[in-house]
Amino acid sequence: MPHETLIRPLQVGDLPGVAGLLSADQRPALGHLVAQDPGGCWVAESDGEPVGVVAALTRELMWVLSVLEVRRDMRGRGVGRQLLEVAMTHGRGCLRGLIAVSPHPAAVRLTRQSGFTVHPWMRATGSVSRDVLPVTERARDGSAGDSDLMDSVDRQVRGAAHGVDHRWLASTYPLRVIERTTGNGYVYVAPGGGPALLAATNRRTATELLWESLAATDPTVPVTVPRISSANGWALDVVLEAGLEVGTDGYLGVRDVKPPTPYLPHAHLL
Repeated sequence: MPHETLIRPLQVGDLPGVAGLLSADQRPALGHLVAQDPGGCWVAESDGEPVGVVAALTRELMWVLSVLEVRRDMRGRGVGRQLLEVAMTHGRGCLRGLIAVSPHPAAVRLTRQSGFTVHPWMRATGSVSRDVLPVTERARDGSAGDSDLMDSVDRQVRGAAHGVDHRWLASTYPLRVIERTTGNGYVYVAPGGGPALLAATNRRTATELLWESLAATDPTVPVTVPRISSANGWALDVVLEAGLEVGTDGYLGVRDVKPPTPYLPHAHLL
């Protein structure tokens, strides 16, 4: 006889137990969200064992699904749907929403049934030759002290500021900022180079910041530039010029907002 699945709030003390459900890069992001958005973090249990976890955040009037994972042997039993439904209650009153969607047909179906429009993402991979890197001299080192500037850029591009997320991001990734009268923007540089999160008020600034992040790569080690939507053709032009190969990379689900641009979202904060 199948056992009932219990959905309950995720606590800080549950993090070691759910770690096996998550990838290495999801774990620190989940720890951040349990502290900042406890109302959006839930765990599914069966026989006292964690079999699924979800984390959602709200920033201003934006709801974002950060993490949704279900143990492989429990998939197809409605656990993911239950977790998504309870996580969406954290976004009551939010006007807009974003979801990172895996390529699995069930994930796309659930996203559509939840009221989101689905847009394909592209991913670029390869090694960046030093010969193609332009000279960029306008970016400076940034810090959490730039949060007001970055929040302003977020609101223009994404429809909501990242707010408290910038403190966590600035403690996790190197930050480069462009601040000038013709355009502002920032990029958090991923380990090994490339963008972990990039936002700018215009395409020229975004292009310079993307090149800035690619300049941090090791030419002998492949780099990945993920989550490029069709709205961000400027980024596609850069990665093609850099000699990277382009393939598919899942989907972006949006509700009452267009795919942000010029913008390359973070894997878990979008």
